[in-house]
Amino acid sequence: MADEWKAPETEVVESEDRKSWKLLEKTLLAGVQEQRRARRWGIFFKLLTFLYLFGILFLFSPLMSMDGAASRSGSHTALVEVRGVIADQEAASADNLIKSLREAFKDANTKAVVMRINSPGGSPVQSGYVYDEIRRLRAEYPQIKLYAVITDLGASGAYYIASAADEIYADKASLVGSIGVTAAGYGFVGAMDKLGIERRTYTAGEHKAFLDPFSPQKPEETEFWQGVLNTTHQQFIAMVKQGRGDRLKDKEHPELFSGLIWSGEQAKALGLVDGLGSASYVARDIVGEKNLVDFTVQESPFDRFSKRIGASVAEHLAMWMGFQGPTLR
Repeated sequence: MADEWKAPETEVVESEDRKSWKLLEKTLLAGVQEQRRARRWGIFFKLLTFLYLFGILFLFSPLMSMDGAASRSGSHTALVEVRGVIADQEAASADNLIKSLREAFKDANTKAVVMRINSPGGSPVQSGYVYDEIRRLRAEYPQIKLYAVITDLGASGAYYIASAADEIYADKASLVGSIGVTAAGYGFVGAMDKLGIERRTYTAGEHKAFLDPFSPQKPEETEFWQGVLNTTHQQFIAMVKQGRGDRLKDKEHPELFSGLIWSGEQAKALGLVDGLGSASYVARDIVGEKNLVDFTVQESPFDRFSKRIGASVAEHLAMWMGFQGPTLR
């Protein structure tokens, strides 16, 4: 009887290898599909969470507004917060503060307005806008007094704004003053020389790049820039004197406008503030209406986020160029 035919061993091994590769291929494809599926579900749940949070914000915002409107129905002392750096696109921007003050003054139940300040200062332009608006509102509503209350810090541009109020109050340990102007930058000329880096600047205009941190300073340009700061400082001093009048003891204390900062107790002796006390104290004992109602403009989280992104980009660009404009600090 003839021997049975047997497949060569090499063919059997190749067949088994193909089966192993197909199995491995299926396993890998299954893993990839599972990862894709997990990624899709992850995106779905993140989107669902975002929509959920957005829905809560959308639903509760009107309720918060209704609560604020309800609390304004009776006689009250209006409160406007001045918190943080005074600058465009910030919570303490001129747009936000002016809108808050206008709403506070025009409310029929407002007995007086209290600006509660905790700020290191900021833009002289933004501070000037608010100062002018306060003076206008005081003239339009002569029956409503405006009190500035400094908590931790009321310096420079923040004090600029405060000086437009009828009266200023602070805590004995508050920091008050810093009536001065500053502009800062960096100089990298020495570092570039050490590294062997050559700066190439092309301008149309003799002094167009006079604030370039990568170029040497010129005496005439430094003198010019100092003149700009001095002019801004004199504007600041004039507005403070206009607001405070004879209450300032600047003749006895010429260092009042030197940029120094004092405690609330010292500031009272210098005529920078009228008394010591909190916003609650002013509302209760000075105004005679302890019910404080907040009229501060409240931005949505989305607005704050988008503004911070834009402001951050602009700030870093300015720092990279070595330029920072005059600041009341």
